[in-house]
Amino acid sequence: MNQTNGGSSGFTGTMDDFRRKILEAWSLQPFLVPIYAVILSFVVGGVLIAIIGINPFEAYWALLRGMFGSPERIAGSVARSVPFIGSALALSFAFRAGLFNIGAEGQLLIGGITAAWVGTWAFMADLPGILAIPIILFAGFSGGFLWGGIPGVLRARTGAHEVISTIMLNSIALFMVRWIVNSRDPVILRDVEASVPRTEEIASTAVLPELVDSQPNLHWGLFVMIAVCIILDFVLRRTTFGFETITVGTNPHAAHYAGIGVGRILILAMALSGAFAGLAAASEVSGTNGFFQPGTFAFIGFDGIAIALLARANPIAILPAALLWGSLLSGAPLMQQEADVSIDVVRIIQSMVLLFVAADAIVRYLFRLRGEAGPHIDTASTGWTG
Repeated sequence: MNQTNGGSSGFTGTMDDFRRKILEAWSLQPFLVPIYAVILSFVVGGVLIAIIGINPFEAYWALLRGMFGSPERIAGSVARSVPFIGSALALSFAFRAGLFNIGAEGQLLIGGITAAWVGTWAFMADLPGILAIPIILFAGFSGGFLWGGIPGVLRARTGAHEVISTIMLNSIALFMVRWIVNSRDPVILRDVEASVPRTEEIASTAVLPELVDSQPNLHWGLFVMIAVCIILDFVLRRTTFGFETITVGTNPHAAHYAGIGVGRILILAMALSGAFAGLAAASEVSGTNGFFQPGTFAFIGFDGIAIALLARANPIAILPAALLWGSLLSGAPLMQQEADVSIDVVRIIQSMVLLFVAADAIVRYLFRLRGEAGPHIDTASTGWTG
């Protein structure tokens, strides 16, 4: 009798453990989709490499060593990912409010040029670093905030779609910044003694401390962006503003009925999205270059779209997604050098990641994952943890 009860108890315990493991695996389904998307992208990339007559394993081995083959390469890969964190945050926060911010490119440019301008002010050289660095970072934050707020105001007050307005503002920012930096008559912010169009160097006291002398150099801007990700995650999960933002993104009509100022949230969401991009640009100006060049941020804003989708608009998940993106770009030159594979293959892999994440029905079908498919912005804005 006792043996029967013991056996029954053991069986019940086994079933409970099995049920718990099933539930844990079930909860990981949203997390697994982007991982499988990355794996599929590398498989497709390997097939393309094999088609042109090159061993894909040798190519990927060279790519991996270019990404993480030495401490300096690891630091360079991490440093390359820092601006991607800011651009992806700009996209993901807008997603949470039901907006699609394609203006990170322009917001990076405006944030970067603002930070570079403030960094050349005469009094900055007399300030200690503990004051000069926050000032230049705040300048970039403010520039991006103002540029991101414009499409937010247009959306809230006139109904103008943010996709159209941000695309237009990208062009305005690009040509305006080019004129400011390139102009010789009159000279605005151009360093007339430099051989290439760029601004003057910022004050030495406003330069972010270097962590590793890599290429590019790894600086304290990494910790700034990590802190922003953690703070933003806390705000979205634990504050009234975060709840209102997610509510507006889920159903603006219900949010309005509940007394939430939808227009206010839309404006703040777009402005803060731009601020995150501007802060990333300021950290690059302060930590990597020491001056501003318009071409520094080419395509980073649009790469942020892919990274935000890969991370499911989760601020914490953006960190590994951005690291993957930056590492691939850092490792591509060695793959080209040793395996004679074009750097464009990395861009193809990145594009395939975006395709598989957006068309997640393919991933779910191949790996027998649950859930409905569909490249919906609402799905991206729910985050990995729902």
